[in-house]
Amino acid sequence: MKQSEIWLVNLDPTIGTEINKTRPCVVIGDDAIGKLKSKTVLPLTGWSENYTTVPWMVKCEPTSLNHLTKNSAIDAFQIRNLSTKRFVKKVGEIDEALLFKVHSIVAKTLSVKYRLVHA
Repeated sequence: MKQSEIWLVNLDPTIGTEINKTRPCVVIGDDAIGKLKSKTVLPLTGWSENYTTVPWMVKCEPTSLNHLTKNSAIDAFQIRNLSTKRFVKKVGEIDEALLFKVHSIVAKTLSVKYRLVHA
């Protein structure tokens, strides 16, 4: 389970407004900082045109790399750190440009003052 990979992850049980059920999630944490038995992920949900005005929803279109079957939204506000025991099956991965965009938006959910610079 590596950064940028998309996995089906069992998100249940959930509480309140947390996204539930087994769904695709993109791994955004980097193992270079330390290998743990948990991963930092963002869930994907079906894309809605209403999300074009929602700054934390990142559009992810199907490609041969990610193996998604429909337009999806990566929800940067639903960041979670989960046990690898919840991971069911690898689906695909996102490219480096989309990963950087996702990281930038996650930083902005923490503070609108934050801005990532690509190394």
